[in-house]
Amino acid sequence: MSGSDFDPSILVFAALAAFVVWKLWSVLGVRVDREGPASDRAGPARRIGPAAPAPQGSAFAPSPANGALDADRWKGLAESGSNGWRGLDQIAASDRGFSGPAFVEGAKKAYEMIVQAFARGDRDTLRNLLSTEVFDSFSGEIAGREQRGETAEAHVVSIDSATVEDAKVELRKAQITIRFVAKLQSVRRDSAGAAIEGESDRPLEIVDLWTFARDVASRDPNWKLVATETAH
Repeated sequence: MSGSDFDPSILVFAALAAFVVWKLWSVLGVRVDREGPASDRAGPARRIGPAAPAPQGSAFAPSPANGALDADRWKGLAESGSNGWRGLDQIAASDRGFSGPAFVEGAKKAYEMIVQAFARGDRDTLRNLLSTEVFDSFSGEIAGREQRGETAEAHVVSIDSATVEDAKVELRKAQITIRFVAKLQSVRRDSAGAAIEGESDRPLEIVDLWTFARDVASRDPNWKLVATETAH
C-alpha cells in the first residue's frame, strides 16, 4: 500500500470513503495499542499515536497436521514454519472465509488511513478503525494538540513490505501481527506554523508491528487493531 497505490479519492468523496471503510471491515476490521517506551523510538515519525496496553498471551498451540494443505499457502505472507505461518493455519481452520492475501492488503490500507487520520485529527475515521480504548487514547492526544493550537501532517510515502510476524487463535480470538516496513513523512507544528517535531520533506523509514484481532465465533466480520509497537 504505497502512497501511489492508495486511491486518495477515498479521502475526498464521503460515499467512497464509507465504501472503503466497509471493505476494510469485511476483510480486516481494526484497532491499535502496543507501543514500546519513548526511549525505544528513533524519532517522531515512529510514533503513530499514544501507547496502549498490549494484548496478553502470545503462546501458540500447535496446529494439527494436515497433509492436504498447500505447501505454499502462505508464501509471501509469512516465513514457512514460523509462528505467523502456523497461526494463519489456525485462523483459516477457525474461519473458512479468511483470506490471508486479502487481510494483508486490508491491513496496509488501514495503516495508511489510521496514520493520516490521526495526523488530521479525523476522529470519525479513527472511531471506525480503532477499539474504544485505543480511540479514547488517540482522541485525548488529538485534543491536547488542539488545545495547544498545534497541527500535524503525515504522509505514508510507501509501504515497502507487510508480512505476518505472528498469529494465533486463543479463546476464540484470532490475532495477527503484521510487520510493516514503511517510509513516512510527518511533522508537528505549533500555533504559529513552525515545525516543532519531524520533517515534512524527508521521509524516514520505520518498522512497526501492528496486531489485529477478531472473535472468530462472532458474526461480526470486523477485526480490531489491538496493538502497535516499534520493531527493533
